[in-house]
Amino acid sequence: MSFPIAPDGDIPLADGLSREFLFHHRVCPHRLGVGGSLVVAAAPDAHLDALDEIAFAYGRPAVAEAAPAEEVERLIERLTTRADRRIELARVAGDDDLAADVRDLASQPPVIRYVNLLVRDAYDAGASDIHLEAGRSGLAARFRLDGVLTPAPEPPAELHHAVVSRIKLLAELDIAERRRPQDGRIRVRLEARELDLRVSTVPTLFGESVVLRLLDRGGRPVSLSELGMPDAVLERMTGLARRPHGMVLVTGPTGSGKTTTLYAALGLRDVAAEKVVTVEDPVEYQLGGVTQVPVHRQAGVTFGAALRSILRQDPDVVMVGEMRDPETAEVAVQAAMTGHMVFSTLHTNDAVGAIPRLLDLGVPDYLVAATLDAVLAQRLVRRVCDACAAEYDPPREAVARLGAGLPSPGRFVRGAGCARCRGTGYRGRLGVFELVEVDDALRDAVVRRAPRSELRDRAVAGGMAPLRVDAWSKVARGLTTVEEVLRVVQE
Repeated sequence: MSFPIAPDGDIPLADGLSREFLFHHRVCPHRLGVGGSLVVAAAPDAHLDALDEIAFAYGRPAVAEAAPAEEVERLIERLTTRADRRIELARVAGDDDLAADVRDLASQPPVIRYVNLLVRDAYDAGASDIHLEAGRSGLAARFRLDGVLTPAPEPPAELHHAVVSRIKLLAELDIAERRRPQDGRIRVRLEARELDLRVSTVPTLFGESVVLRLLDRGGRPVSLSELGMPDAVLERMTGLARRPHGMVLVTGPTGSGKTTTLYAALGLRDVAAEKVVTVEDPVEYQLGGVTQVPVHRQAGVTFGAALRSILRQDPDVVMVGEMRDPETAEVAVQAAMTGHMVFSTLHTNDAVGAIPRLLDLGVPDYLVAATLDAVLAQRLVRRVCDACAAEYDPPREAVARLGAGLPSPGRFVRGAGCARCRGTGYRGRLGVFELVEVDDALRDAVVRRAPRSELRDRAVAGGMAPLRVDAWSKVARGLTTVEEVLRVVQE
Protein backbone atom coordinates (compact mmCIF):
# COMPACT_ATOMS: atom_id res chain seq x y z
CA MET A 1 0.00 0.00 0.00
CA SER A 2 1.48 3.32 -1.09
CA PHE A 3 1.89 6.31 1.25
CA PRO A 4 -0.85 8.91 0.47
CA ILE A 5 0.50 11.92 -1.44
CA ALA A 6 -1.65 14.62 -3.00
CA PRO A 7 -0.78 15.00 -6.73
CA ASP A 8 -0.15 18.75 -6.44
CA GLY A 9 0.68 18.91 -2.75
CA ASP A 10 3.85 18.82 -0.66
CA ILE A 11 5.55 15.49 -0.05
CA PRO A 12 4.88 14.44 3.59
CA LEU A 13 7.47 12.73 5.78
CA ALA A 14 6.74 8.99 5.77
CA ASP A 15 6.64 6.97 8.96
CA GLY A 16 10.02 5.43 9.76
CA LEU A 17 12.06 8.19 8.11
CA SER A 18 13.81 10.88 10.13
CA ARG A 19 15.81 14.04 9.69
CA GLU A 20 19.01 12.27 10.82
CA PHE A 21 18.49 9.45 8.30
CA LEU A 22 18.04 11.90 5.40
CA PHE A 23 21.03 14.03 6.41
CA HIS A 24 23.21 10.94 6.89
CA HIS A 25 22.41 9.62 3.41
CA ARG A 26 22.27 13.11 1.81
CA VAL A 27 18.91 12.48 0.11
CA CYS A 28 15.38 13.91 0.39
CA PRO A 29 11.98 12.93 -1.10
CA HIS A 30 11.11 15.81 -3.41
CA ARG A 31 8.12 15.29 -5.73
CA LEU A 32 6.02 12.78 -7.63
CA GLY A 33 7.41 11.66 -10.95
CA VAL A 34 6.11 9.82 -13.99
CA GLY A 35 3.88 6.86 -13.21
CA GLY A 36 3.56 7.73 -9.52
CA SER A 37 7.25 7.20 -8.74
CA LEU A 38 8.90 9.28 -6.05
CA VAL A 39 11.68 11.61 -7.17
CA VAL A 40 14.40 11.81 -4.51
CA ALA A 41 16.84 14.72 -4.54
CA ALA A 42 20.38 13.39 -4.06
CA ALA A 43 23.48 15.41 -3.19
CA PRO A 44 26.77 14.69 -5.00
CA ASP A 45 28.00 12.65 -1.99
CA ALA A 46 24.68 10.83 -1.44
CA HIS A 47 24.45 7.20 -0.27
CA LEU A 48 22.01 5.85 -2.84
CA ASP A 49 21.43 2.64 -0.93
CA ALA A 50 18.88 4.72 1.01
CA LEU A 51 16.56 4.64 -2.02
CA ASP A 52 15.38 1.14 -1.09
CA GLU A 53 14.44 2.31 2.42
CA ILE A 54 12.62 5.36 1.04
CA ALA A 55 10.78 3.29 -1.57
CA PHE A 56 9.64 0.89 1.14
CA ALA A 57 8.51 3.72 3.44
CA TYR A 58 6.42 5.37 0.70
CA GLY A 59 5.29 2.16 -0.99
CA ARG A 60 6.28 3.37 -4.45
CA PRO A 61 9.42 3.30 -6.66
CA ALA A 62 12.09 5.85 -5.76
CA VAL A 63 14.24 7.52 -8.44
CA ALA A 64 17.31 9.63 -7.68
CA GLU A 65 17.67 13.12 -9.12
CA ALA A 66 20.97 14.97 -8.80
CA ALA A 67 20.81 18.20 -6.81
CA PRO A 68 23.33 20.55 -5.15
CA ALA A 69 24.15 19.71 -1.55
CA GLU A 70 22.76 23.04 -0.31
CA GLU A 71 19.44 22.37 -2.05
CA VAL A 72 19.17 18.89 -0.53
CA GLU A 73 19.80 20.28 2.96
CA ARG A 74 17.15 22.96 2.42
CA LEU A 75 14.63 20.36 1.26
CA ILE A 76 15.34 18.17 4.29
CA GLU A 77 14.83 21.08 6.68
CA ARG A 78 11.59 22.00 4.94
CA LEU A 79 10.27 18.43 4.93
CA THR A 80 11.14 17.53 8.52
CA THR A 81 9.88 20.74 10.14
CA ARG A 82 6.57 20.56 8.26
CA ALA A 83 5.31 17.48 10.14
CA ASP A 84 2.18 18.52 12.05
CA ARG A 85 1.83 16.92 15.48
CA ARG A 86 -0.26 17.63 18.55
CA ILE A 87 1.29 17.93 22.01
CA GLU A 88 0.40 19.75 25.16
CA LEU A 89 2.79 21.68 27.39
CA ALA A 90 1.98 22.51 30.98
CA ARG A 91 3.86 24.51 33.57
CA VAL A 92 4.41 22.94 36.98
CA ALA A 93 3.57 25.22 39.91
CA GLY A 94 3.33 23.29 43.13
CA ASP A 95 0.41 20.90 42.77
CA ASP A 96 -1.43 22.98 40.17
CA ASP A 97 -1.46 22.10 36.49
CA LEU A 98 -1.39 25.35 34.53
CA ALA A 99 -1.93 23.98 31.05
CA ALA A 100 -0.80 25.78 27.91
CA ASP A 101 -3.01 23.96 25.43
CA VAL A 102 -1.59 23.82 21.92
CA ARG A 103 -4.00 21.46 20.21
CA ASP A 104 -3.97 23.27 16.90
CA LEU A 105 -0.33 24.00 16.12
CA ALA A 106 -1.12 25.47 12.73
CA SER A 107 -2.85 28.46 14.35
CA GLN A 108 -0.07 29.16 16.85
CA PRO A 109 2.81 31.64 16.45
CA PRO A 110 5.95 30.14 14.86
CA VAL A 111 7.98 30.25 18.08
CA ILE A 112 5.43 28.15 19.98
CA ARG A 113 5.18 25.74 17.07
CA TYR A 114 8.95 25.31 16.91
CA VAL A 115 9.39 24.64 20.65
CA ASN A 116 6.56 22.10 20.67
CA LEU A 117 7.87 20.26 17.63
CA LEU A 118 11.40 20.27 19.04
CA VAL A 119 10.25 18.57 22.24
CA ARG A 120 8.16 16.06 20.30
CA ASP A 121 11.01 15.24 17.91
CA ALA A 122 13.36 14.71 20.86
CA TYR A 123 10.90 12.37 22.56
CA ASP A 124 10.22 10.40 19.37
CA ALA A 125 13.96 10.01 18.81
CA GLY A 126 14.54 8.78 22.37
CA ALA A 127 16.79 11.73 23.21
CA SER A 128 17.88 12.29 26.81
CA ASP A 129 18.68 15.99 26.37
CA ILE A 130 17.94 18.94 24.08
CA HIS A 131 20.78 21.44 23.65
CA LEU A 132 20.14 24.97 22.37
CA GLU A 133 23.54 26.62 22.04
CA ALA A 134 24.07 30.30 21.34
CA GLY A 135 26.80 31.01 18.80
CA ARG A 136 28.00 33.76 16.51
CA SER A 137 25.61 32.67 13.75
CA GLY A 138 22.62 32.13 16.03
CA LEU A 139 21.05 29.31 18.02
CA ALA A 140 22.16 25.75 17.21
CA ALA A 141 19.96 22.81 18.27
CA ARG A 142 21.18 19.29 19.07
CA PHE A 143 19.76 16.12 20.64
CA ARG A 144 21.72 13.70 22.80
CA LEU A 145 20.85 10.28 21.41
CA ASP A 146 22.38 7.21 23.05
CA GLY A 147 24.96 9.47 24.69
CA VAL A 148 26.06 11.23 21.48
CA LEU A 149 25.03 14.71 20.32
CA THR A 150 23.36 14.82 16.88
CA PRO A 151 21.93 17.75 14.89
CA ALA A 152 18.31 18.77 15.46
CA PRO A 153 16.01 21.15 13.57
CA GLU A 154 17.22 24.68 14.13
CA PRO A 155 14.93 27.69 14.63
CA PRO A 156 14.78 30.46 12.03
CA ALA A 157 17.34 33.16 12.73
CA GLU A 158 14.70 35.74 13.65
CA LEU A 159 13.26 33.46 16.38
CA HIS A 160 16.43 32.68 18.36
CA HIS A 161 15.76 35.00 21.30
CA ALA A 162 12.05 34.26 21.24
CA VAL A 163 12.67 30.49 21.49
CA VAL A 164 14.81 30.91 24.61
CA SER A 165 12.23 33.27 26.13
CA ARG A 166 9.43 30.79 25.38
CA ILE A 167 11.26 27.99 27.22
CA LYS A 168 12.07 30.27 30.17
CA LEU A 169 8.43 31.36 30.34
CA LEU A 170 7.19 27.77 30.47
CA ALA A 171 9.79 26.94 33.13
CA GLU A 172 8.69 30.00 35.16
CA LEU A 173 12.12 31.62 34.95
CA ASP A 174 12.83 35.34 34.83
CA ILE A 175 12.80 36.07 31.10
CA ALA A 176 14.29 39.54 31.68
CA GLU A 177 17.34 38.11 33.50
CA ARG A 178 19.98 37.11 30.96
CA ARG A 179 23.14 37.64 33.01
CA ARG A 180 22.98 34.72 35.46
CA PRO A 181 22.24 30.98 35.21
CA GLN A 182 18.73 29.80 36.02
CA ASP A 183 17.12 26.39 36.61
CA GLY A 184 13.49 25.34 36.28
CA ARG A 185 11.19 22.61 35.06
CA ILE A 186 8.35 22.09 32.59
CA ARG A 187 5.75 19.35 32.53
CA VAL A 188 5.02 17.94 29.09
CA ARG A 189 2.13 15.74 27.99
CA LEU A 190 2.62 13.72 24.81
CA GLU A 191 -0.60 11.82 24.16
CA ALA A 192 -0.71 9.37 27.09
CA ARG A 193 2.85 10.06 28.29
CA GLU A 194 3.90 12.66 30.82
CA LEU A 195 7.45 14.00 30.93
CA ASP A 196 9.38 16.37 33.15
CA LEU A 197 11.78 18.71 31.40
CA ARG A 198 14.56 19.99 33.66
CA VAL A 199 15.65 23.34 32.23
CA SER A 200 19.06 24.94 32.71
CA THR A 201 20.11 28.27 31.20
CA VAL A 202 23.57 29.86 31.24
CA PRO A 203 24.74 33.19 29.80
CA THR A 204 27.44 32.87 27.13
CA LEU A 205 29.41 35.20 24.92
CA PHE A 206 26.71 35.20 22.22
CA GLY A 207 23.58 34.91 24.39
CA GLU A 208 21.86 32.36 26.57
CA SER A 209 22.34 28.63 26.01
CA VAL A 210 19.65 26.22 27.21
CA VAL A 211 19.71 22.51 28.03
CA LEU A 212 16.53 20.51 28.64
CA ARG A 213 16.80 17.08 30.30
CA LEU A 214 13.90 14.76 29.44
CA LEU A 215 12.64 12.57 32.32
CA ASP A 216 9.79 10.16 31.65
CA ARG A 217 7.45 10.36 34.66
CA GLY A 218 5.56 7.32 33.39
CA GLY A 219 8.67 5.21 32.84
CA ARG A 220 9.61 2.24 34.94
CA PRO A 221 12.98 1.32 36.42
CA VAL A 222 14.61 -1.64 34.70
CA SER A 223 15.73 -4.77 36.52
CA LEU A 224 19.36 -5.81 37.03
CA SER A 225 18.91 -8.61 34.50
CA GLU A 226 18.01 -6.06 31.78
CA LEU A 227 21.22 -4.01 32.12
CA GLY A 228 23.47 -6.42 30.19
CA MET A 229 25.61 -7.61 33.10
CA PRO A 230 27.68 -10.78 32.61
CA ASP A 231 26.12 -13.74 34.40
CA ALA A 232 28.82 -13.82 37.09
CA VAL A 233 28.49 -10.09 37.82
CA LEU A 234 24.68 -10.31 37.84
CA GLU A 235 24.70 -13.17 40.35
CA ARG A 236 27.13 -11.42 42.68
CA MET A 237 25.39 -8.03 42.37
CA THR A 238 22.02 -9.61 43.15
CA GLY A 239 23.42 -11.04 46.37
CA LEU A 240 25.03 -7.73 47.31
CA ALA A 241 21.81 -5.78 46.73
CA ARG A 242 19.97 -8.01 49.21
CA ARG A 243 22.46 -7.70 52.08
CA PRO A 244 21.06 -6.43 55.39
CA HIS A 245 23.77 -3.82 55.97
CA GLY A 246 26.94 -2.45 54.44
CA MET A 247 27.71 -0.20 51.48
CA VAL A 248 27.69 -0.76 47.71
CA LEU A 249 28.93 1.95 45.36
CA VAL A 250 28.41 2.39 41.62
CA THR A 251 31.02 4.46 39.78
CA GLY A 252 31.39 5.97 36.35
CA PRO A 253 31.24 9.30 34.52
CA THR A 254 28.10 11.41 34.18
CA GLY A 255 25.53 9.72 31.98
CA SER A 256 26.86 6.19 32.44
CA GLY A 257 23.64 4.82 33.96
CA LYS A 258 24.67 4.74 37.63
CA THR A 259 21.27 5.85 38.96
CA THR A 260 19.49 3.30 36.77
CA THR A 261 21.64 0.55 38.30
CA LEU A 262 20.86 1.77 41.82
CA TYR A 263 17.14 1.77 41.06
CA ALA A 264 17.47 -1.79 39.79
CA ALA A 265 19.23 -2.79 43.02
CA LEU A 266 16.49 -1.17 45.10
CA GLY A 267 13.97 -3.20 43.10
CA LEU A 268 15.30 -6.30 44.85
CA ARG A 269 14.43 -4.99 48.31
CA ASP A 270 11.17 -5.93 50.05
CA VAL A 271 9.58 -2.49 50.43
CA ALA A 272 6.61 -4.03 52.27
CA ALA A 273 8.89 -5.14 55.13
CA GLU A 274 11.64 -2.48 54.93
CA LYS A 275 11.83 1.31 55.10
CA VAL A 276 13.65 2.43 51.92
CA VAL A 277 14.61 6.11 51.60
CA THR A 278 16.45 7.85 48.77
CA VAL A 279 18.07 11.28 48.40
CA GLU A 280 18.27 12.29 44.74
CA ASP A 281 19.05 15.25 42.48
CA PRO A 282 16.68 15.04 40.67
CA VAL A 283 14.22 12.22 41.36
CA GLU A 284 14.28 10.46 37.99
CA TYR A 285 11.64 7.76 38.53
CA GLN A 286 8.88 7.40 41.09
CA LEU A 287 9.33 4.13 43.00
CA GLY A 288 6.34 2.53 44.68
CA GLY A 289 6.77 2.02 48.41
CA VAL A 290 9.97 4.11 48.53
CA THR A 291 10.34 7.48 50.28
CA GLN A 292 12.16 9.73 47.80
CA VAL A 293 13.66 13.04 48.95
CA PRO A 294 14.69 15.57 46.27
CA VAL A 295 17.72 17.80 46.86
CA HIS A 296 16.80 21.49 47.11
CA ARG A 297 19.96 23.54 47.63
CA GLN A 298 18.18 26.90 47.75
CA ALA A 299 16.24 25.64 50.76
CA GLY A 300 19.34 24.13 52.36
CA VAL A 301 18.44 20.52 51.50
CA THR A 302 21.81 19.20 50.32
CA PHE A 303 22.80 15.54 50.07
CA GLY A 304 24.53 15.68 53.45
CA ALA A 305 21.77 17.58 55.26
CA ALA A 306 19.03 15.37 53.80
CA LEU A 307 20.96 12.22 54.69
CA ARG A 308 21.34 13.31 58.33
CA SER A 309 17.60 13.93 58.51
CA ILE A 310 16.46 10.68 56.95
CA LEU A 311 18.63 8.63 59.30
CA ARG A 312 16.21 9.83 62.01
CA GLN A 313 13.37 8.30 59.95
CA ASP A 314 14.36 4.75 61.01
CA PRO A 315 15.35 3.55 57.51
CA ASP A 316 16.58 0.05 56.66
CA VAL A 317 17.95 0.94 53.21
CA VAL A 318 19.32 4.31 52.10
CA MET A 319 20.21 5.39 48.57
CA VAL A 320 22.29 8.56 48.17
CA GLY A 321 22.30 9.89 44.64
CA GLU A 322 25.94 10.96 44.80
CA MET A 323 28.79 11.27 47.31
CA ARG A 324 30.20 14.58 46.22
CA ASP A 325 31.49 16.09 49.49
CA PRO A 326 33.11 15.01 52.77
CA GLU A 327 29.91 15.54 54.79
CA THR A 328 27.86 13.17 52.62
CA ALA A 329 30.61 10.53 52.59
CA GLU A 330 31.03 10.71 56.36
CA VAL A 331 27.31 10.35 57.11
CA ALA A 332 26.88 7.54 54.57
CA VAL A 333 29.75 5.54 56.05
CA GLN A 334 28.41 6.06 59.56
CA ALA A 335 25.00 4.83 58.38
CA ALA A 336 26.58 1.67 56.99
CA MET A 337 28.44 1.17 60.28
CA THR A 338 25.23 1.41 62.31
CA GLY A 339 23.34 -1.37 60.54
CA HIS A 340 21.89 0.31 57.44
CA MET A 341 22.31 -0.81 53.83
CA VAL A 342 23.68 2.13 51.85
CA PHE A 343 23.77 2.49 48.05
CA SER A 344 25.48 5.46 46.40
CA THR A 345 27.54 6.65 43.43
CA LEU A 346 30.97 8.18 42.87
CA HIS A 347 32.68 9.73 39.86
CA THR A 348 35.77 7.56 39.27
CA ASN A 349 37.27 5.95 36.18
CA ASP A 350 37.18 2.40 37.50
CA ALA A 351 35.96 0.35 40.45
CA VAL A 352 39.24 0.36 42.37
CA GLY A 353 39.38 4.15 42.08
CA ALA A 354 36.47 4.42 44.52
CA ILE A 355 38.77 3.49 47.43
CA PRO A 356 41.28 6.37 47.10
CA ARG A 357 38.35 8.67 46.30
CA LEU A 358 36.70 7.86 49.64
CA LEU A 359 40.02 8.46 51.37
CA ASP A 360 40.32 11.81 49.57
CA LEU A 361 36.87 12.74 50.92
CA GLY A 362 38.22 12.32 54.43
CA VAL A 363 36.80 8.90 55.32
CA PRO A 364 39.29 7.10 57.61
CA ASP A 365 40.90 4.03 56.02
CA TYR A 366 39.66 1.68 58.75
CA LEU A 367 36.05 2.82 58.13
CA VAL A 368 36.40 2.29 54.37
CA ALA A 369 37.71 -1.23 55.04
CA ALA A 370 34.95 -1.97 57.54
CA THR A 371 31.93 -0.69 55.60
CA LEU A 372 32.62 -1.01 51.87
CA ASP A 373 31.27 -4.30 50.48
CA ALA A 374 31.66 -3.79 46.73
CA VAL A 375 32.15 -1.28 43.93
CA LEU A 376 30.57 -1.64 40.49
CA ALA A 377 32.12 0.42 37.68
CA GLN A 378 30.15 0.82 34.47
CA ARG A 379 29.93 2.52 31.10
CA LEU A 380 27.18 2.68 28.47
CA VAL A 381 28.01 1.71 24.89
CA ARG A 382 25.70 2.02 21.92
CA ARG A 383 24.12 -1.21 20.70
CA VAL A 384 24.44 -2.22 17.04
CA CYS A 385 21.11 -1.79 15.23
CA ASP A 386 19.77 -5.27 14.58
CA ALA A 387 17.84 -4.06 11.51
CA CYS A 388 20.96 -3.14 9.52
CA ALA A 389 23.73 -5.16 11.19
CA ALA A 390 26.42 -6.42 8.82
CA GLU A 391 29.91 -7.85 9.11
CA TYR A 392 32.89 -5.52 8.65
CA ASP A 393 36.62 -5.31 9.24
CA PRO A 394 37.53 -2.82 11.98
CA PRO A 395 40.94 -1.09 11.95
CA ARG A 396 43.68 -3.49 13.03
CA GLU A 397 45.19 -1.03 15.50
CA ALA A 398 41.80 -0.62 17.21
CA VAL A 399 41.38 -4.41 17.51
CA ALA A 400 44.93 -4.77 18.86
CA ARG A 401 44.36 -2.01 21.40
CA LEU A 402 41.09 -3.39 22.76
CA GLY A 403 41.61 -7.12 22.36
CA ALA A 404 45.24 -7.45 23.47
CA GLY A 405 45.65 -10.84 25.13
CA LEU A 406 42.03 -11.84 24.49
CA PRO A 407 40.75 -14.44 21.99
CA SER A 408 39.65 -13.06 18.61
CA PRO A 409 35.93 -13.47 17.78
CA GLY A 410 36.61 -14.10 14.08
CA ARG A 411 33.87 -11.72 12.93
CA PHE A 412 32.88 -8.17 13.77
CA VAL A 413 29.49 -6.51 13.28
CA ARG A 414 28.35 -2.92 12.82
CA GLY A 415 25.19 -1.17 11.63
CA ALA A 416 25.11 0.14 8.07
CA GLY A 417 22.53 2.82 8.94
CA CYS A 418 18.78 2.60 8.32
CA ALA A 419 15.54 4.37 9.11
CA ARG A 420 15.08 2.51 12.40
CA CYS A 421 18.40 3.76 13.78
CA ARG A 422 18.14 7.20 12.13
CA GLY A 423 21.14 6.43 9.96
CA THR A 424 23.58 6.02 12.87
CA GLY A 425 24.04 2.23 12.81
CA TYR A 426 23.22 2.08 16.54
CA ARG A 427 19.94 1.77 18.40
CA GLY A 428 19.78 1.69 22.19
CA ARG A 429 22.58 1.17 24.69
CA LEU A 430 23.85 -1.53 27.00
CA GLY A 431 26.18 -1.55 29.97
CA VAL A 432 29.81 -2.60 30.33
CA PHE A 433 30.73 -3.55 33.88
CA GLU A 434 33.49 -4.47 36.32
CA LEU A 435 32.76 -5.51 39.90
CA VAL A 436 35.13 -5.45 42.86
CA GLU A 437 34.05 -7.25 46.01
CA VAL A 438 36.09 -6.14 49.01
CA ASP A 439 37.61 -9.27 50.58
CA ASP A 440 40.00 -9.58 53.54
CA ALA A 441 43.12 -9.19 51.38
CA LEU A 442 41.79 -5.96 49.86
CA ARG A 443 40.73 -4.66 53.30
CA ASP A 444 44.26 -5.19 54.60
CA ALA A 445 45.62 -3.26 51.62
CA VAL A 446 43.19 -0.40 52.25
CA VAL A 447 44.18 -0.10 55.92
CA ARG A 448 47.87 -0.10 54.91
CA ARG A 449 47.14 2.67 52.36
CA ALA A 450 48.59 0.44 49.63
CA PRO A 451 49.23 2.10 46.24
CA ARG A 452 46.52 1.96 43.60
CA SER A 453 48.42 -0.59 41.51
CA GLU A 454 48.43 -3.04 44.41
CA LEU A 455 44.74 -2.46 45.07
CA ARG A 456 43.98 -3.29 41.45
CA ASP A 457 46.16 -6.41 41.48
CA ARG A 458 44.37 -7.67 44.60
CA ALA A 459 40.99 -6.92 43.01
CA VAL A 460 41.89 -8.95 39.91
CA ALA A 461 43.16 -11.76 42.13
CA GLY A 462 39.81 -11.66 43.93
CA GLY A 463 37.89 -12.25 40.70
CA MET A 464 37.44 -8.82 39.11
CA ALA A 465 37.16 -8.87 35.30
CA PRO A 466 38.17 -5.42 33.98
CA LEU A 467 35.84 -3.27 31.89
CA ARG A 468 37.86 -4.10 28.79
CA VAL A 469 37.16 -7.82 29.16
CA ASP A 470 33.39 -7.36 29.41
CA ALA A 471 33.46 -4.86 26.52
CA TRP A 472 35.40 -7.31 24.33
CA SER A 473 32.88 -10.08 25.04
CA LYS A 474 30.07 -7.81 23.85
CA VAL A 475 32.01 -6.96 20.69
CA ALA A 476 32.55 -10.69 20.10
CA ARG A 477 28.80 -11.31 20.40
CA GLY A 478 28.03 -8.61 17.84
CA LEU A 479 26.29 -6.34 20.35
CA THR A 480 28.55 -3.31 19.83
CA THR A 481 31.62 -2.26 17.85
CA VAL A 482 35.32 -1.90 18.58
CA GLU A 483 35.20 1.81 17.78
CA GLU A 484 32.27 2.41 20.13
CA VAL A 485 33.99 0.66 23.03
CA LEU A 486 37.21 2.62 22.51
CA ARG A 487 35.17 5.84 22.48
CA VAL A 488 33.73 5.05 25.91
CA VAL A 489 36.16 2.75 27.74
CA GLN A 490 39.66 4.01 28.47
CA GLU A 491 42.17 2.05 30.51
